[in-house]
Amino acid sequence: MRFVALATDYDGTLAHDGLVPARGVQALERFRASGRRLVLVTGRELDELLGIFPEIDRFDCVVAENGALLYFPASGERELLGDPPPPAFVAALQARGVPLAVGASIVATVEPHETAVLETISDLGLELQVIFNKGAVMVLPASVNKATGLAHALARMGLSRHNVAAIGDAENDHALLHAAEYGVAVANAIATLKDTADRTSEQARTDAVIELIDDILAHDLHEAPMPKRHRILLGHAQDGAPVHVDAYARALLIAGTSGSGKSTLATGVLERLCDQGYQFCVIDPEGDYEDFANGIVFGNGDRAPGADEVLTALEKPDANAIANLIALPLEDRPAFFLDLLPRLHALRARTGRPHWVLVDETHHLMPREFDAAPTILAQESSGMLYVTVHPEWMAPAVSRSLDAVAVLGASPAQALAAVALAADMAAPDADDETLPPGQALFWRLGDAAALPFAVVGPRAQRRRYRRKYAEGELTEDRSFWFRGPQGKLRLRARNLLEFLQIGEGVDDETWQHHLRAHDYSRWMRDFIKDPELGQDVARIEDEAALDAAESRRRVRATVQQRCTLPASG
Repeated sequence: MRFVALATDYDGTLAHDGLVPARGVQALERFRASGRRLVLVTGRELDELLGIFPEIDRFDCVVAENGALLYFPASGERELLGDPPPPAFVAALQARGVPLAVGASIVATVEPHETAVLETISDLGLELQVIFNKGAVMVLPASVNKATGLAHALARMGLSRHNVAAIGDAENDHALLHAAEYGVAVANAIATLKDTADRTSEQARTDAVIELIDDILAHDLHEAPMPKRHRILLGHAQDGAPVHVDAYARALLIAGTSGSGKSTLATGVLERLCDQGYQFCVIDPEGDYEDFANGIVFGNGDRAPGADEVLTALEKPDANAIANLIALPLEDRPAFFLDLLPRLHALRARTGRPHWVLVDETHHLMPREFDAAPTILAQESSGMLYVTVHPEWMAPAVSRSLDAVAVLGASPAQALAAVALAADMAAPDADDETLPPGQALFWRLGDAAALPFAVVGPRAQRRRYRRKYAEGELTEDRSFWFRGPQGKLRLRARNLLEFLQIGEGVDDETWQHHLRAHDYSRWMRDFIKDPELGQDVARIEDEAALDAAESRRRVRATVQQRCTLPASG
């Protein structure tokens, strides 16, 4: 099972005019009956929602108040994720005659009262954010949105965002859709959400939710192309184009002679999986990955790992496991693998994880005479990463399961020919000269030729875009501050995700003020430490004819294209 949960917005998505039709409730019940989970993510106050949606118990969790409050219908438990509204802020708005709804953490009004809201935030020196939702104006603590609320819900439920599909319709759903592995905009969604969603449904509201549920139940979205933001980089071709595999590729083989750089490429792939939040398990016969910092190592030179302890660790979505088999006698390692792999597949069937399994020394763990290979690989086996020095010694079923091969070192054409022979395919055109260090050939099975590329290795060997800039918390002096032309505002963006979120909500005058001052590109260059991103945004800042809406769209698209935001990415 790949998508084990659905996160849906309420108004304008699941509901129409505040109500969910019977066919929508029936679709939710079918989804739950499949063993999957449901999360409702809404800007509404919880008590208001409970009064109009009696079938709320179909959901495992409700994220209310635009991310500020969790509610678990089965137990009635509530968990507040944001601070209560400052009383002085509420009183000041009431004194100005602003119509308000005050929740546990949210303060809501409607346009055109956003000007009064922003002025009051500035006058009181508060660190609050303003979020729009099709005419509604919501005020929340900084750093609280649908993405952060969903993250808390998934953590409580033991799920990964990479196994979640999400659907919405409005401005406040940008963060929700980007937080999920697959984001859908309903037909009645705002244009900017359609532009950034992974897919736009031809159906509106409830029918779009039903369509997405039916697609997940029918084929687990395997027939839906995954967005480019989920690709895993391997390196760059001679023209600079990225060479990558999809995050949900069935299988990738890294093959090469001893000392050719197989581990360098494999470790780089593992690092990029970590950066994007994908969970992995490494089967490590020779202890080559025992120093990898982003995984819990089970087993060492004196003690063999236990399959149970590996599987227990993987129950936590943010834990990666490395099974070091060096203490096992050589002849016992295939048996350990034969016991563990089907249990990993069973875990995947229940949780969708681990997303990737790396099998080092594949020719030993799954040799040519390995009779169980076809049966094991006939199970759910996407996200397999095989590493070997002898592709010609592997079980043919491994070669037949591959999407792509990366070869390094001596005789690369011979290695590709061995894989092609086992897979019953024509070998690709490829030079057989020894590849220099850092170079490899990439062959997507079925292509006529192999593509030379430069390997992107692990973090220690290159400058990388660091995740903290996308979702972490920069210090005050390194954050971006939306202040406006008169310096009346004080809205802090601690990272790129908050920058995009707050940038959507500020008034046009404030947005254009910072744009024309080149403040955005300067911050991205000097404090995000990404000169290329700063340069791209500077080009947008230089286009004097752009209005606020178009420049917002262009900046958002540029940041999202270069950076995998969490919600990358």
